[in-house]
Amino acid sequence: MTSAPDVPSAGGTALDLARRRPAALTGVLVCSAGAALAAVALPAALGTTVDHIVTGRAVPWPALLLCAALTAAEVLLDAAAALLGGGATAWLTAWLRGQTLDRVVRAEPRHGETVAPGDLATRLSANAADAASAPVTLAGSAAAVLLPVGGLVGLFLIDPWTAAALLTGAPALVALLVTFARHTADTTADYQRAQADVATRLTEVLDGAATVRAAHTGAREYARILEPLSALARYGRRTWEVYGRATGRSAVLLPLLTVLVLAVAGLRLAAGAISVGDLVAVSRYAMLAVGLGSLTGTLGALSRSHAAARRLAPLLALPAMPHRSLTLPPGGPGTLELRGVKVVRDGNDLLRDVSFTVPGGTSTAVVGRSGSGKSVLAAVAGRLTDPDAGTVTLDGVPLDAVEPVRLRHDVTYAFARPALLGTTVEDTIAFGAVQPSPSEVRSAARAASADGFIELLPYGYRTPLAQAPLSGGERQRLGLARAFAHTGRLLVLDDATSGLDTVTERQVQRDLARRAGTSTRVIVAHRLSSVVEADQVVWLDNGTVRAVGRHEDLWADHAYRAVFVVPPAGDEEKSADKEKSAEGAGSGEPTLVAEEEPR
Repeated sequence: MTSAPDVPSAGGTALDLARRRPAALTGVLVCSAGAALAAVALPAALGTTVDHIVTGRAVPWPALLLCAALTAAEVLLDAAAALLGGGATAWLTAWLRGQTLDRVVRAEPRHGETVAPGDLATRLSANAADAASAPVTLAGSAAAVLLPVGGLVGLFLIDPWTAAALLTGAPALVALLVTFARHTADTTADYQRAQADVATRLTEVLDGAATVRAAHTGAREYARILEPLSALARYGRRTWEVYGRATGRSAVLLPLLTVLVLAVAGLRLAAGAISVGDLVAVSRYAMLAVGLGSLTGTLGALSRSHAAARRLAPLLALPAMPHRSLTLPPGGPGTLELRGVKVVRDGNDLLRDVSFTVPGGTSTAVVGRSGSGKSVLAAVAGRLTDPDAGTVTLDGVPLDAVEPVRLRHDVTYAFARPALLGTTVEDTIAFGAVQPSPSEVRSAARAASADGFIELLPYGYRTPLAQAPLSGGERQRLGLARAFAHTGRLLVLDDATSGLDTVTERQVQRDLARRAGTSTRVIVAHRLSSVVEADQVVWLDNGTVRAVGRHEDLWADHAYRAVFVVPPAGDEEKSADKEKSAEGAGSGEPTLVAEEEPR
């Protein structure tokens, strides 16, 4: 079994990410620390310069040049830290998004679908960016710590009494920072969840726009999408309230501490214990020591990063579908065999003890009433999902032992609701593990009866998908063309001709028949016309195989004939409820990489 890719863990995302860009983060650390040290050294240099001027000596050019050099160093080092930090954060954001997406793609669909598409988009966009900023924030925190610590040390070196005056307010400063950090973390997590709720609802409505339009419920859905905005606004206001309270309290506390330090410094100056230059340095060091801006900014950024990392952690912890590195025998006929297959979702048996064989190069139609497990069986047959028990083999090799990329060379799918991925129509048909040639793309389109309408598009095969108005049947034909362009030893059609008219479906069936002997076909079918020419039929009933045989032999059974007859209203409603339950509990490919959720 191959090892899982090295990705950040839930508990150590920042440190794991830091190891990805050590040079850049070291540069941020050195530059931010250097800028902070320059800022700490500047008051002492200013104090020395003032003392020289006050005593009436010659202009202290060396001291003035030192002050200028320290100021320039602080500015330049801060700029370098910002440049390095921005580049590192951008790279880490892209890497973290890629790793998170890779985990979703590698996971078994039922695990990847635990997060709604809108929520997933929020986590991959805003949350990934926030989480990826943590290493740079930590590296830059050297400045946030060195400035107050350096200010306090500077006060001690000039006059311990001024430092002691500042320390009287230290407990209040620490309490203020702790309260700020705790409240910021809670509010940030709530805000991110509300963002995800809005994105999830919007994605749902966009996906079902036609249904909303047909039901004339646009206003209701508009209100439903915007309903979480009240919570989002509340959490946003709470965030600013936290900042406001911290700022308000610091606006009272910090000036008092500064005045106290300066008062003590003034008394020490009157007593002759410190010089005028020392008083200037003390005033600067006091501002550095009590300045909370850098600390609150760092704490706020780390709180956002931590909350975002917690939202990414479940995705990063998704287990990848296990596999070994076996290969299918070269030139194998494509014999598919299922033995004792069982699929359980949320405690419901969607498939139970399913066993049958599809001889290589033949076609098998899978039929049954809605909710009987047909699409779940199609997903298991090509390893879009794994059974909870039993085995599935292709030419004698277990599917879970075949390396995934190799498996996708030999197993091809077409779905009832294909997701059209790619920039142009040609890209959509060519999308897959292998890149077919333009001539192969056109041949596949002709086999799927798609060539005719593609040629009528503004730019033919090069027409951008956004400029290609497609009907449901045309989308299905593009999905079929994509499958035909990548046909290996096993072709699985999951109700992939349900949107075609009778003539077009017949043309597609003729092309499928021409693949006899070279490609094994598993066809999930609802129409009688898709079944009659199959070499064998697998009849599913309530998740079990009721019979396997030729269509003409099974037709003698009235229960089999009833599969193709519209049931009375009451029975149809029960069947629909059962199918809905199966869809909710069944496995399916993630929306990012697959085309239809098995029913």
